[in-house]
Amino acid sequence: MKVAVVTRSGRELIKGGLELNDATVADLQEAIHRRTKKYYPSRQRLTLPLQPGSKEKPIVLHYRKSLKEYCNGTSDNLTVVFKDLGPQVSYQTLFFFEYLGPLLIYPIFYYFPVYHYFGYKGERVIRPVQTYALYYWCFHYFKRIMETFFVHRFSHATSPLANVFRNCTYYWTFGAYIAYYVNHPFYTPVSDLQMKIGFGFGLVCQIANFYCHILLRNLRSPDGIGGYQIPRGFLFNIVTCANYTTEIYQWLGFNIATQTVAGYVFLVVATSIMTNWALAKHSRLKRLFDGKEGRPKYPRRWVILPPFL
Repeated sequence: MKVAVVTRSGRELIKGGLELNDATVADLQEAIHRRTKKYYPSRQRLTLPLQPGSKEKPIVLHYRKSLKEYCNGTSDNLTVVFKDLGPQVSYQTLFFFEYLGPLLIYPIFYYFPVYHYFGYKGERVIRPVQTYALYYWCFHYFKRIMETFFVHRFSHATSPLANVFRNCTYYWTFGAYIAYYVNHPFYTPVSDLQMKIGFGFGLVCQIANFYCHILLRNLRSPDGIGGYQIPRGFLFNIVTCANYTTEIYQWLGFNIATQTVAGYVFLVVATSIMTNWALAKHSRLKRLFDGKEGRPKYPRRWVILPPFL
């Protein structure tokens, strides 16, 4: 089979094309890598060419499929459009670094005299709620790192390198922002009852969040393949994105217990981001499972924030 590889501008990426027999898309990606050296497989996005003026989305070639599946009729010629996705990193690397920052930054404000550099010269008295907040915070991000390596199964192997800097900026900045105010010498704690309710509720949500991740893990095979399925069991029976629900409510518990503007700002921003993700996922699942042509119908559920959404 003769495969022509062109860029989106129409320029031929590999002069003369490639000759491949009984090959898969993965074989084609490896062949492109051997010829170009720079473009390793996870950096490549291969699609079928569109007709001029077409507004349809291009068909993305799946690495497990045979190239013959994308040919027209009995033709032995195939043209694919190449896009460079840029430098890539594994999702485990991305998540590890974005969670490592808050895990290390927060204790600095608790254990070290950083407030001397902000003009505070007096002796700092550490309140019980500040100690419990440290434990809660570190447990959360330690849990997230462990889930990254031992629980999560990713549908995509890699993410653009630029996302590491973007995500780290988000998590590390908010980590410092919240740690600064919760551990501040002038911090005013809430009542013991409110603290216990907040941390207790938040801890229950953290455990529930872990169980939600276990259920999602079981929807995919170890190699990350599994396609879209209807999540079932536990909170997924009433909420489409129960993992986001428990994530939001566990930060609500933290803020009930600590009561800072910084913490609530983080909660609002995180909630808005996860709500957008949840709405997109809910819409996609309803579209895929529409009850037609033998497909199951997606059940009626809350999207992310019962009883509001």
